[in-house]
Amino acid sequence: MTEIKNLEQEMSRFRGRLAAAAALVLVGFGLIGARMVYLQVYRHEELATRAEANRIAVLPVVPNRGLIVDRNGVVLATNYSAYTLEITPSKVSDLEGTIDALSQLVEIQTRDRRRFKRLVDESKSFESLPIRTKLTDAEVARFMAQRFRFPGVDVRARLFRNYPLGDTGSHFLGYIGRINQAEKKAMEDWDEDTQANYRGTEVIGKLGVEQSYEQELHGQTGFEEVETSAGGRAVRRLKSHPPTPGNTLMLSIDIKLQAMVEQMFGDRRGTLVAIDPRNGEVLAFVSKPTFDPNLFVDGIDYESWKELNESIDKPLLNRALRGTYPPGSTFKPFMALAALNTGKRSASTVIQDNGSFVFGNHTFRSHGDKGLGPVDMYRSIVKSSNVYYYSLANEMGVDLMHEQLSPMGFGRRTGIDLENEGTGLLPSTAWKKRAYKRPEQQKWYAGETISLGIGQGYNNFTMLQLASATATLVAGGQRYQPRLVREIENVVTHEKKKVSGDALAPLPFQPEHVALIMRALHGVTQEGTSTGVFAGAPYKTGGKTGTAQAVGVRANEKYNAAKLAEHQRDHSVYMAFAPMENPSIALAVIVENAGWGAAAAAPMARRVFDYALLGLWPSDEDMAATQQGKSVAPIGTPRHAVDVPLPGAGSGAMATLQGTVPDGAADRAAPSPARPPASAPQQLAAVPASRSAR
Repeated sequence: MTEIKNLEQEMSRFRGRLAAAAALVLVGFGLIGARMVYLQVYRHEELATRAEANRIAVLPVVPNRGLIVDRNGVVLATNYSAYTLEITPSKVSDLEGTIDALSQLVEIQTRDRRRFKRLVDESKSFESLPIRTKLTDAEVARFMAQRFRFPGVDVRARLFRNYPLGDTGSHFLGYIGRINQAEKKAMEDWDEDTQANYRGTEVIGKLGVEQSYEQELHGQTGFEEVETSAGGRAVRRLKSHPPTPGNTLMLSIDIKLQAMVEQMFGDRRGTLVAIDPRNGEVLAFVSKPTFDPNLFVDGIDYESWKELNESIDKPLLNRALRGTYPPGSTFKPFMALAALNTGKRSASTVIQDNGSFVFGNHTFRSHGDKGLGPVDMYRSIVKSSNVYYYSLANEMGVDLMHEQLSPMGFGRRTGIDLENEGTGLLPSTAWKKRAYKRPEQQKWYAGETISLGIGQGYNNFTMLQLASATATLVAGGQRYQPRLVREIENVVTHEKKKVSGDALAPLPFQPEHVALIMRALHGVTQEGTSTGVFAGAPYKTGGKTGTAQAVGVRANEKYNAAKLAEHQRDHSVYMAFAPMENPSIALAVIVENAGWGAAAAAPMARRVFDYALLGLWPSDEDMAATQQGKSVAPIGTPRHAVDVPLPGAGSGAMATLQGTVPDGAADRAAPSPARPPASAPQQLAAVPASRSAR
């Protein structure tokens, strides 16, 4: 039976469905329209900004690092640009395979791979890391032709630091290197402006003035707005704000004097610090052996690092800043001044020197076990009487010695403008209680005081401290913080800001006491231990030789250098100043394991004074003899310092050097008529038996 459809009912249902569909479509379009209105009207600015950000990249532009020059304008640190091949590890699926393929286009050595692996371990995966630096134009061209094969690899132009004089002055200059994770963590504590200024910066000062004056040398970071393609490639530069280069540091160092002293050391180890006592400016800051800071600029290779780090001579140790040594007899003038200040001894007090000093059951000996007979204060310094200072130390006691000598700078940081300065050790009873745990070790024994009087025992100081104390002495008690940076020049305004020269509170020395000590120190050069060294000098100077123990000997055993290994022999020490009238240079020098103070250290001081006061450079034969520790007074015909080129100087450095004279040489001059490898310095673990400290 055929069912008859109700057309009206069917049409009604169809219309209902059609209306529902139309309503659904209208609602959909309404939602789309509402969304469009919301996005186009209410979120227009936000989305427009995001779109612009996708189109435009803001890139930091790292500034040129500031120059470092010496007091005469010789360039010690500068910059140059070069191309670097870099890999972003997060964008490369097969890192080793990519490096192997790159090595077919660009030479990549084993040390490059090792350095890159170390950088990968120290850095984040999204950072661009160099696999090869200083590419040639041909290498850049070969890679760019094949660049499409290497996603995540690119060539970048970078600035590199350059030290034109190589290893000359490396310890006070320091070097720059890639920022490591510990440094990045420390940088999080910087204020926001400083952190923002370091965006894009990948290197930082590591040692020396490069580290201490990092903020001055860094400059102000600029930026570039670059339009990019959908693939992130730069299309065109829209606008830029150029970076501001770092400021120029002018040091107080006379780099030619520095180079001369380093050359005089030869292959020997040691340090020399020379200071202008009138303002605290450091004229020479030598630590030997040195190292080439250029090795660290783009990451030191494994072989070079191993050679430096494992060398028994410890070339990375800044001996001038951190090396501590017993001062030997160079300590005696300061002991004498302390005795005068406290009234423990007068200048006329006579002590009988029979060659030894007995305290309890221990005998403290003099040089060669020879007595000097009756000795007053002047003669005790000129002839270097040990017995005089054994007895003086016993009379003063360790705490009074500490009270008097600490303000002179012994056993405390000088405040020089370099980080990580060593403190040395000037002992006291309070120090010993802090240093040891067991009660029997904490007790100070009277016998321990005796050796302190001749600069032995627990005494350990840096040559920077000894030079600073000498400068304070000859300045009549006026103190200055030693400074390496003399001026800072703003590269934009060319304004110069003076850094050195601020005087500290003077010590209350009596002028007559200072005059006596200086007269005795002059006597050392005329009738004492350094007479031969200063024979014929056309100026008056003062100084004191010292022989500092590297190892102790038993009480009844005599010192015999021939029976000791080279690194166990005594150190040669000298402190000095010149000229007598208005001293303009004070220094301290130590030549490790070189023996008697007059044999190695004092001859170097004589040549430093000849340079600073007379503008003279040692003859070739004199230089050779001094390097071997066989010189006394200068031999041969000295040269004018202005005629001697700097060792290893490049054309850029030499251009500023030619025609210069030692700064202040004219006003300093006041002439009057008429080796096997050895270990680095370290603080002695135990009190050595005393013998000669001459």
